[in-house]
Amino acid sequence: KKETDIVKSATGLCYKIINKGDEAKPGEKDTVNVHYEGKLINGKIFDSSKMRGQAATFSLERVIPGFQEGLRVIGKGGKAILYIPSELGYGDSDLPSIPAGSLLIFEVELLDVTPFQEPKKEEAPAPVTTSETKPASAAASQK
Repeated sequence: KKETDIVKSATGLCYKIINKGDEAKPGEKDTVNVHYEGKLINGKIFDSSKMRGQAATFSLERVIPGFQEGLRVIGKGGKAILYIPSELGYGDSDLPSIPAGSLLIFEVELLDVTPFQEPKKEEAPAPVTTSETKPASAAASQK
C-alpha cells in the first residue's frame, strides 16, 4: 500500500486502517478489549499486550488522547496503526521507557467493545426511626 493510506485528523493524529472492522465504533466512555503493541520511532517496543499474551481491557476515558481517538476510527474486529504525536500521548512527561516528547506508534486490534452504561440510580432508602430520632409528632406529644 502507498503512504497515501495514512490519514491525518484535525487533532494531529495520523493513522492507517488495516481493517475497518464493524460499522459500530466505540464511544468515548465505552470499555474496549484490545491487542496492541506500542513502539517508539526508533522501533523500540515499550509495551505490548501481544508479548504478554493477554489482551488489555480498559475504558477509553482512561487512555492517552491519541489512543482514544485512534480506537474510535475502527469497529470491533478492526486493526489500525496509530502515529501519535507527543501532544496526544505523554507530552513532556519523561517515563521510564518513553522519553519526553516522543512520537508513539501503536499497532492496535479492537477485539471487543462493551458499551458504557450509566449507573442505575438507587431509590432513596426509607427514613429510619430510632430512639434517637423520634418523629416530630411523638416529640410534640411528650410536652
